[in-house]
Amino acid sequence: MTTGVRANDIPVSFEVYPPRDLAAAGSLVTTIKELATVNPQFISVTFGAGGSNRRSSLDVLRFIKEHTHVEALAHLTCVGNSHAEAAAIVREFLEAGITSFLALRGDAPTDEEHVGEFMGDIKSASELVQLIANVQSERVPWTESHAPGSDRGRILDPTPGRVTIAVAAFPNGHPESGSTRRDIDSLLAKQAAGADFAITQLFFHADDYFRFVDKACEAGVEIPIIPGIMPITSHSRLMRVVELSGEREPSELSIALQVEPDAVGRARVGVDYATALVDKLVAGGAPAIHLYAFNRHDTVLDVVRGAGLR
Repeated sequence: MTTGVRANDIPVSFEVYPPRDLAAAGSLVTTIKELATVNPQFISVTFGAGGSNRRSSLDVLRFIKEHTHVEALAHLTCVGNSHAEAAAIVREFLEAGITSFLALRGDAPTDEEHVGEFMGDIKSASELVQLIANVQSERVPWTESHAPGSDRGRILDPTPGRVTIAVAAFPNGHPESGSTRRDIDSLLAKQAAGADFAITQLFFHADDYFRFVDKACEAGVEIPIIPGIMPITSHSRLMRVVELSGEREPSELSIALQVEPDAVGRARVGVDYATALVDKLVAGGAPAIHLYAFNRHDTVLDVVRGAGLR
């Protein structure tokens, strides 16, 4: 599947996380301003389980809104929140002017004794999607929705008074799902609940993404599925990503990172690998590109420019 769409027409977005200390906060300010220079569709900000960094997450979202022209997208998780608590968080974010969200189930604690305590009473991302939409509908009268993904070059819904809700997708399977069919069923449930688009977990081969998208479309998924890519610039980080995601280790990237003795060279290896992957995704018709910045602007902007996206 190929398209005649120019690469620089493809929407781009980024993910960052709240800073852990004052020094990191200063660095993140620079990163956000640099990311804004390529006119991304949005910059998303992660949110800790149970709201562990809720205040700092909201601070970063406010900074994006107040100091750039870029839309700020808030991550929200089910873990640790009751319906009432989650609704209160959504209201707080909406009152701060945040109307774009990524609804995630979140990771359950590994301590079996506390699973029920920390999971709260929202059991799935689809329930969280419904909750976000319901809270907004209580605040703002219903307006007819702009069809998600109907404009090439726009992913977020521009309709005044409407929230935009993204969800996660897993091209190679969620570690707990056991089958692609279950992952697609989960995505269908999120779509039915009102999700506007999906962002994938990291993957390392374009065929994995296109295979998943084809199966999802055959099953009835109509929302855009945006590939999520991270330029990985060290072998230790690659191993950590593989461990957390359950992805297969990409042998070509792994070997290249291990044999390159220089940090600058390893950065180039990671950027080149991610750029080649983005090239294949754009050529195959991916609706947008989402880049996990790991709170660094240099590598993701190198990918954006190397792939001709800006």
